[in-house]
Amino acid sequence: MKNGQALHTSPYVTQIEKYADSIKQLSRTFLHLEEKKSAFSNEEIEDMFDRTKERACKSCEKCSWCWEEDFVHTYQMGYEVLSAIDHYGSELNTETKRKLQQRCLRWEAFLQEMLGAFHDARQNMMWNNRIVLGREGCAVQMDTFADMLRSTAKELEKSLFSDERLEKKLASYLKKRGIRVLYSSFFLNREGKYEVHLTARAVKNTCVTIKALVKAVSEVMGRQFIAESDQAFMLGKEYQTIVCMEGPVFYTLYGVARIGKDCNKISGDNFMMRELGGGKLAVALSDGMGSGEKACRESTLVMELLEELLEAGFPAKAAIQMINTTLVMGREEIHFSTVDLSMFDLYTGECRLIKAGASSTFIKKGNKVERISSSSLPIGVMHSIEIESVQRTLEDGDFVVMITDGVLDALPVGEQDLLMETIIGGTTGGNPKELAHHILEQVLNWTGEEPMDDMTVLAVGIWNCQDTCILGTDSV
Repeated sequence: MKNGQALHTSPYVTQIEKYADSIKQLSRTFLHLEEKKSAFSNEEIEDMFDRTKERACKSCEKCSWCWEEDFVHTYQMGYEVLSAIDHYGSELNTETKRKLQQRCLRWEAFLQEMLGAFHDARQNMMWNNRIVLGREGCAVQMDTFADMLRSTAKELEKSLFSDERLEKKLASYLKKRGIRVLYSSFFLNREGKYEVHLTARAVKNTCVTIKALVKAVSEVMGRQFIAESDQAFMLGKEYQTIVCMEGPVFYTLYGVARIGKDCNKISGDNFMMRELGGGKLAVALSDGMGSGEKACRESTLVMELLEELLEAGFPAKAAIQMINTTLVMGREEIHFSTVDLSMFDLYTGECRLIKAGASSTFIKKGNKVERISSSSLPIGVMHSIEIESVQRTLEDGDFVVMITDGVLDALPVGEQDLLMETIIGGTTGGNPKELAHHILEQVLNWTGEEPMDDMTVLAVGIWNCQDTCILGTDSV
């Protein structure tokens, strides 16, 4: 029991946990199917000898003597040739080539077939190892997905509760306002905030706005609720599910300033800002490898995938890991991108900074500036990477400033972080857009030259909802 409300486990939670267990088992099976090879097996070496005997030695007058009566020395010579090929390539080393010429009447044909057999076997090994790597990548993806499912099931089990009295009271109250409730669910998240999910429709000939429905829910619950974003404006005659959440304590505004390498209009840096529901906000910045159109396509792909996964409910680190594995598996060449992700909790003011190869992030609290750096690799390089994260508590009027490498690299080596802290700390006012442009202008003025790399500054400010809204930003 929790405050007189009965907690219960939904059958859907149980089913989700079963899915997670099955996916975990599949992942383990994938990892144990076959290991990556670094050496030829005895069977593969035997096949090389058989191929050489058939193609180079069969018509030789000494074939039976070499491969039957004196097979020990023939095999020994073959192993020496394979070892020399592995170390020196097709030219061999002088000593091995001399011994082969002395021993074999058709040494050139023998060497040619050995080279061909070795090359084909090595190609097969490379392809098999590539398949193994792909399978390992799939296993990482499935393992990550299973962990996400388990986490979701635990959160759902903890948050879901039933209250028959409250259900009846809410249904009766909404019925008087022309709303028929088919089903209602109540959730209590880890911050103690409520969510109410209503499957409802408007009674015949009644016009009801979603705003009016949410207001009625607030009156019954005795708390201030808002509708989840991206929902309909009106309640129709068909049943639909409306999600009502307690309104957040904080709101954010952002501003961005950017310029391409050599003042190019196309930048390899991209960013995204997305409300995720439950009072969560994701702000991300990505720097693609190189500059121009190619880098822009790369960072755009990363931002689109990240937005899609976060919106679907994937944990931030799991989403980045899945994108990383996808990029590594899907191409021959390495194309990396950095990921700098800030996850804001607008109920508590907590901000989690998650980095994969990204530049430093700066938190401005009045005149004080804190620098947060990372040594992690960008995504797209290795199948599995370490993703670093730190958490900070933000207060009214604080700013999070995210930048790409091009901004810091434009400042003198050894003084970059200190100068950036000085620039950010010296700004006044509470407008994120002006802050971002001021930082970029100061860096460009310092160099006095055209940008040598793409440069992006993204500033996010956070304020208490009771304060007056600040105007002049790119978005709310």
